[in-house]
This record gives sequence, C-alpha cells and structure tokens, in this order.
Amino acid sequence: MDLIKELWTFLKAKKKLWLAPIILVMLILGGLLILAQGSVVAPFIYTLF
Repeated sequence: MDLIKELWTFLKAKKKLWLAPIILVMLILGGLLILAQGSVVAPFIYTLF
C-alpha cells in the first residue's frame, strides 16, 4: 500500500496525473492475464488481444 501512496504522490508532484489511467489499465490487464493463466476462460481472453 505504501508503494501506491508513494507513486500517487510522485505523479501529483511531477504533474504527471495523465499517467494514472495508463497505469490502472496496465494493472487491470495484467491481473486479468494472471488470473486466466490456468483457467478454461484463457483461450477466450487471449483472442481479445
């Protein structure tokens, strides 16, 4: 949790808040791929990309 707070503080201090949605989408897609690694849904998710 400390890493997220530090990253948010860095983005605010450097005026790089436009990076926040990009980081969020990357985390969501990464989590989706990790969760679907060994599941039955994996072939359907991989066809999206």
